Amino acid sequence: MRKMVSTWQDFSDHDIVHFLTRPQIIARILAAVFSLIIFASLVNEGYQNLTTSSQLHCILNDNGAACCYGITVGVLSFLQCLLFLGFDIYETSITSHRFKYAILVLDVTFSIIWTCLWFVGFCFLANQWNRSTHSYLLGKSAARASITFALLSVPCWVYLAYLALKNLWAEPPVPYKRTLDEGSVALTTLSSSTTTSLPNNIGYPENVGAASYPSTPVPHRLTLMNTDD
Repeated sequence: MRKMVSTWQDFSDHDIVHFLTRPQIIARILAAVFSLIIFASLVNEGYQNLTTSSQLHCILNDNGAACCYGITVGVLSFLQCLLFLGFDIYETSITSHRFKYAILVLDVTFSIIWTCLWFVGFCFLANQWNRSTHSYLLGKSAARASITFALLSVPCWVYLAYLALKNLWAEPPVPYKRTLDEGSVALTTLSSSTTTSLPNNIGYPENVGAASYPSTPVPHRLTLMNTDD
């Protein structure tokens, strides 16, 4: 018994268990599973034919746009969950602060987008299912599953957006980098302030470039005058 308890404790302390028990990972896996159920059910049983015709129609009020919407949004949502799940796995290996900050911004943005898309999808699919006039032999379970899991996807993506926004706030901002123009302005300002801070009582000779030589006094010239005796 003690051996089983110790083995379970060692297993629970494993990195994989800690990773899978994180709230963000659980919510992302649930979002991926919901998306998979939605588009898989519509692909398999979303298109049926009447007993009197062999032509396939969408089970949601014969509206092909409804089935295409559920399949497209489901596939894209599933792929995004896998992509960001990979980012979560290699989160500790990402050393670039800019790249990590960009991932958090994209996570917040796409989580909000998918929240809106699944809310619109739930309203659209439920409306078309209620307006359906034809009764198909198969496809009822697919329609109900797509509508139900579209509704469940909304709070799931809301929670993912909340966690991503919380992580974004906790992340320090990207350091600001001066541009060349700002650097030149700063140098100009620094040079001007340095020049104006020099003392004003420093005098310079007026003729700096002119060579100065010692001046010798010019002797007076003697003039000999002829005097007539």
